Amino acid sequence: MRHHTARARLGVVATSFVLLAAACGSDSDSDAAGSAAATTELPATTAPAATTTTEAPTTTIAPTTTIATPAPIPVEPPEGMELVWSDEFDGDEIDPANWTYDIGGWGWGNGEAQYYTDRAENARLQNGLLVIELRQERFEESYYTSARLLTQGLQEFQYGRIEARLKVPNGKGTWPAFWMLGARFDKDAAEQERQWPFVGEIDIMEYTGKDPDLVLGTVHGPGYSGAGGKTKWFRQEFDIADDWHTYAIDWNEERIQWFFDGEMFFELGPEDVGQLEWVFDQPFFLILNLAHGGTLGGFIDPELEYPIQYLADYVRVYQPVDGSGA
Repeated sequence: MRHHTARARLGVVATSFVLLAAACGSDSDSDAAGSAAATTELPATTAPAATTTTEAPTTTIAPTTTIATPAPIPVEPPEGMELVWSDEFDGDEIDPANWTYDIGGWGWGNGEAQYYTDRAENARLQNGLLVIELRQERFEESYYTSARLLTQGLQEFQYGRIEARLKVPNGKGTWPAFWMLGARFDKDAAEQERQWPFVGEIDIMEYTGKDPDLVLGTVHGPGYSGAGGKTKWFRQEFDIADDWHTYAIDWNEERIQWFFDGEMFFELGPEDVGQLEWVFDQPFFLILNLAHGGTLGGFIDPELEYPIQYLADYVRVYQPVDGSGA
């Protein structure tokens, strides 16, 4: 899907490179089903909005709707691995040592409708969860606001198991994602190797409300980007937005494997890009965002009710104990 260094770069307009994720590859059915979860009502946060470079409209943070709160999942490293980094989102505020923000709203190269901000209205911690909230409101030249959080310049990883437990929103036009970009990416760089897609992109999870039973895994690189990305849809027998699910990749120098609730559904290695360059042998940073509309999100249902929330319970990174590739 779609980076900058630390908090000092907040408010800087981020990249508008193109992601046109292709809906190709064979579909597979999974027997994995989300576990039952108790429901609770999240209280409205009292955290102040983060400072932006634009004047925010006068709003209050609306109480969230009743959502499914997952039972805790203990840290259980895969065999031969150890936890090297995680964010459990248990604090009072989003950790600036882990996350910064993309700011702006001109379509992001995909015709998206939202304006990304760093306000608490659009991204905050609540009840031990990261809440990314899509709002219908006039902001600059946009009519929707949302958030895109990233770890560039803060937390970057090469190889391992990268996993998140997420609850995606339903509704046609919603487009949440959990993905990665090569750490050398710099929107201002003149060198081609520091631009997209030459830095490489790994989409651990993309989901669209218009396809409620499908999850998508993709890579983009030089010569296989946009609609030519290497991708696979994974079909379920239920609506994915109805429950919490885990999304992960296992990644080493030989291949990348995609997992949905522990079931592998896609595998890709250097041989699968033929004579083209395999760029997934470098550090990458993480991104969580909720887009609206656009080339993959599609038509926005005029009957949608806002705010719309994309929730994260944790993000964890495991690597081999001996420090080698996963």
